[in-house]
Amino acid sequence: MADQLLRATAADGGIRVVGAITTRLTEEARQRHQLSYVATAALGRTMAGGLLLASSMKRMDARINIRVKGNGPLGGVMVDAGVDGTVRGYVDRPEVELPPNAKGKLDVGGAIGQDGYVYVVRDVGYGYPYSSTVELVSGEIGDDLTHYLVSSEQTPSALILGVFVGAQGVTAAGGLLVQVLPKAARDEALVEKLESRLATLAGFTPLLQAGKSLPQIFEDLVGDMGLRIFPETQLIHFQCDCSFDRVMGALKILGEDELHDMIEKEGGAEATCHFCNTIYQAGAIELEQLIEELRVERAESML
Repeated sequence: MADQLLRATAADGGIRVVGAITTRLTEEARQRHQLSYVATAALGRTMAGGLLLASSMKRMDARINIRVKGNGPLGGVMVDAGVDGTVRGYVDRPEVELPPNAKGKLDVGGAIGQDGYVYVVRDVGYGYPYSSTVELVSGEIGDDLTHYLVSSEQTPSALILGVFVGAQGVTAAGGLLVQVLPKAARDEALVEKLESRLATLAGFTPLLQAGKSLPQIFEDLVGDMGLRIFPETQLIHFQCDCSFDRVMGALKILGEDELHDMIEKEGGAEATCHFCNTIYQAGAIELEQLIEELRVERAESML
């Protein structure tokens, strides 16, 4: 099944439901960063969460950045996701592995740690970005992003995230976001019914492993509450906007002396993108071209 995101409403627009299948993009991230099992789960959950949170933004160039930083051995997780369905991310220490937790599951909470913060920056596509910071609740990502939604956006929400990774790689990943908007929050019976159904869910990946599609998951959850599924299924994928030109631009900022030093000592320069782990190499000829550009720019500024 292709990675995809689907939106729906229920209760005459009072309930918002968004689902995302992120199996392939999570496997791509695992391979790119050579992630351990627990690091794959941590990054995969955060990427799915980023896509789900970004889904409510309006402009196609709007993006959301999520930084989860705790006191655990993994260090932190960074994710950048957009309304356009693209996402990228990395963890500080991709090699960290932990034994399963008491429930026999990957110990994401132990890897992240419970003492720390979630930083969220929303770039709506114009003006200044909006930023929020909340304390970690469990380090399990889903709980922490739910806490962010309730605390910073004042929206009763449930965020269920999951990644199943084994010896063959990632075989199921994604998430479900359910939000109760003000027009439905006054209906206590409706809210209680929704909460009861959410409480019975064992997770998101078991639904995918059982062969459930996103429309079927929505139907099981709120099918009797006036479910309306939006017709557009959005394809989502791992994508980084790094490039050789951007790397050259960053090297240029270092200045002539530093570029000369790189040529003399290393014969060139090498840079690795944190988000996608792509390695860029610039030889002596490319660095000399940068030096020449800097000289021309300096001479023009003196005219």
